[in-house]
Amino acid sequence: MFPLHPNTPKDGLTLEQLFAGRSVDIKAAQERLAELMAEEGLPFGQRTMTYNSRLAQELAKWAETQDGGAAIHDAMYRAYFIDGLNIARIENLIAVVRQLGLSEADAREVLVSRKFQTAVDADWQRCQNLGVTAVPTFVVGNNTLVGAQPYEVLELLVVKGGAVKR
Repeated sequence: MFPLHPNTPKDGLTLEQLFAGRSVDIKAAQERLAELMAEEGLPFGQRTMTYNSRLAQELAKWAETQDGGAAIHDAMYRAYFIDGLNIARIENLIAVVRQLGLSEADAREVLVSRKFQTAVDADWQRCQNLGVTAVPTFVVGNNTLVGAQPYEVLELLVVKGGAVKR
């Protein structure tokens, strides 16, 4: 998730505020996303707000270093995209950690100290260097592919990147 501008209010922005002046039909976009998610059997909520995800990214980077911490990605997806949780708020992030059985005290220390800020900055720099502008972006070698893609298109990407078809 790309974080919003650092000056985004802690209470986030409505989707109307986020897309103001950009001719985006939010309702149509959400309907299309809901269809795509349903086709894949994935849950999808009708969120109305967007929140700065920077702290969630730092928390996820920490969680990846913990046993069972990789589950934070699915949990954060559910919290943000399905439940509409404000992931800019530390207490909400701690609630996600609690659900996963990870150390709340360690997570709080990571969030307050910003211990994983440099690691996330490095990820962002890598994305900028690769020209990543949207999520998802798939990178294989020097080739990138933006957006959700059918299997066949992803297969072409990895073959182009040097993978051998079996």
